[in-house]
Amino acid sequence: MAKDIEKKKSKKLPATVIGVDIGGTGIKGGIVDLEKGVIVGERYRIPTPKPSTPEAVAEVVAQIVTELSSRPEGPAAEVPVGVTFPAIIQHGVARSAANVDKSWVDTDVDALFTRVLGRDVHVINDADAAGLAEVRYGAGKGKMGTVLVITLGTGIGSAFIFDGKLVPNAELGHLEIDGHDAETKASAVARERDGIDWDEYAVRLQRYFSHVEFLFSPELFIVGGGISKRSSEYLPSLELRTPIIPAQLKNHAGIVGGALQAALLFTPKA
Repeated sequence: MAKDIEKKKSKKLPATVIGVDIGGTGIKGGIVDLEKGVIVGERYRIPTPKPSTPEAVAEVVAQIVTELSSRPEGPAAEVPVGVTFPAIIQHGVARSAANVDKSWVDTDVDALFTRVLGRDVHVINDADAAGLAEVRYGAGKGKMGTVLVITLGTGIGSAFIFDGKLVPNAELGHLEIDGHDAETKASAVARERDGIDWDEYAVRLQRYFSHVEFLFSPELFIVGGGISKRSSEYLPSLELRTPIIPAQLKNHAGIVGGALQAALLFTPKA
């Protein structure tokens, strides 16, 4: 089966691509080696501006890309930049806004960043980017069928990957379970807010993952987000048919996945 997924990777990708990950508190970028799925050199981070309006964020992204492009490892100017964004992204347009200014809703993010940076930019949902990275380079490498990458953080992010290809904007954190939005009970922030221990948190995760498993029958669950560092506290308590394992790329997943998405959409000029 691994050979099947390798066939889907036949497109020649640029050696390096800049990826930028936009978050509620910080915007960080890096130069990604697409053969290995690793960041070359140091990440570059600037705090997210307040208010986090489209123009203000675009200027910070431009500063980060200018810095990374000036490095010896920086890709050629014709290579697009990949940017992750905490929103539903449909054909480059933000259809929601999580932890950023609400003026982002219905903004053509691709067009805005392309204009401000003066080079092609491709935007992708942040959880989708993490999912792409994990399936290409991390915990899901070579896995065929349905792989669900679930990130536990402020909310619950999700990426739906089938045979190595992304099915975008699967907002599985917003499934209704027992009359509640799932992420209001099972996110990492919900655990902290409610002051529950790991055993009680595992009960909530069991309810959530059992429901998702019933709906989609995946081949693999990958759990990401900062809380994945403590996966030994709760994953062994879960009883599922589906294997469930922690993510491998940690805080680099967004940058790597954003860069990968841009590379996959890149068509060199003749």
